[in-house]
Amino acid sequence: MTVELRKNLEEIFPALVEELKDLVRIPSVSSDSFDQTKVWESARWVEKRLAERGLDTQILAAKNPDGSQGRPAVVGQTPHIEGAPTVLLYAHHDVQPAGDTQRWLSDPFEPQERDGRLYGRGTSDDGAGVIVHLGALSLLGDDLGVNVTVFIEGEEEIGSPSFPDFLRTYHELLAADYIVVADSDNWTVQVPAVTASLRGLVDATVQVRVLDHALHSGMFGGPVLDAVTLASRLIASFHDEDGKVAIEGLGGSTTSDVDWDETDFRRDASLLPGTKLAGVGDLASRMWTQPALSIIGFDATSVRESSNTIIPECSFKVSLRTVPGEDGDKAMEALVKHVQSHVPFGAQVKVIEGEIGPSYRADLESAAARIAHECLSQAWGVASVNIGVGGSIPFISDFQREFPQAQVIVTGVEDPATNAHSENESQDLSVLHNAILAQALMLQKFAQV
Repeated sequence: MTVELRKNLEEIFPALVEELKDLVRIPSVSSDSFDQTKVWESARWVEKRLAERGLDTQILAAKNPDGSQGRPAVVGQTPHIEGAPTVLLYAHHDVQPAGDTQRWLSDPFEPQERDGRLYGRGTSDDGAGVIVHLGALSLLGDDLGVNVTVFIEGEEEIGSPSFPDFLRTYHELLAADYIVVADSDNWTVQVPAVTASLRGLVDATVQVRVLDHALHSGMFGGPVLDAVTLASRLIASFHDEDGKVAIEGLGGSTTSDVDWDETDFRRDASLLPGTKLAGVGDLASRMWTQPALSIIGFDATSVRESSNTIIPECSFKVSLRTVPGEDGDKAMEALVKHVQSHVPFGAQVKVIEGEIGPSYRADLESAAARIAHECLSQAWGVASVNIGVGGSIPFISDFQREFPQAQVIVTGVEDPATNAHSENESQDLSVLHNAILAQALMLQKFAQV
């Protein structure tokens, strides 16, 4: 059966690549500062492609926490098969902004093939995920054997604010026995992977004040330290001398199932020569199963506007990636406690708590995990592996909470050279080919279960 599917895929794959190119040409950036008619255009494009494959489709939206309408999502369902299991296939049709287009080698919204990869914004994240679902449906045609619901949302890149309400509102429509998320990574182009864990996310803004107003640095400098210096001392306390996160109570493991070659890591991370890697333990564990902390924003007097004055106040934003399985609320408490216990020179410090995104840990003993590994291995011709992902996908926890009976599997089409969210994002076409084949095999296996 695998040989026949592979042969049929060879015939339809060029057309699927052209569909991916068409989708990439729609600049469906879901951020508020961009034209949202393009997000609706991409939703209509997805709806049409699902309808062409015989699905009953509709464009739906739910409410954001503030009561406003969320971005458009597309839901399609295959003709119902009585007694067969239901598989929910997830991806998203919105994309990140292109950023500085001068740093792209080609137009981000005009896809270009180079050396076996397709370049453009959304080629991989998550246009390729959409095509994986479309391709598997095309490949199997009327021989599905399972009920399939395709759910393509339109706001993943802005944090899926209406996602919880969407799941509640359309619970019956989306209920499934298996949920397959096509929005993650592979270990390499040659080695496929199931995502076994995702770190959570906690962020907060820290305000540091030392004066009611700015002072002449010549008249008062010495006894009075500026707010930036004090904030810097506080920031320095977040890591020890090895660069390991020094906040107590965050947990984590220093071992991993795979060996991440440091040379490959440095290349994929575009690390500048001479820069030392931070932390201790296996390199993969530092990416997946240990906490990580970054300062992602800093407000202070700019260099252009600087003068010989002592800066009275500043603020910075902390992004903390939490260990898979750890409670986000407890991580926030640990962060706040650390800040409060490391206030430098008695400055006034205020912590404004922000987002708390849940982590994810897969059930690797489930039938879905076994099937996923088996099918990925067949499609690639090599044994698949379990990997972690350092980033967060909060909606997966929403799936688990809303559909506790469903088995969730997270797979993907990305690889270390994908550059998702950055310039020159690309999709390896051999990975896309194999991912489509693997998903078709999964659907067949789910039918047998």
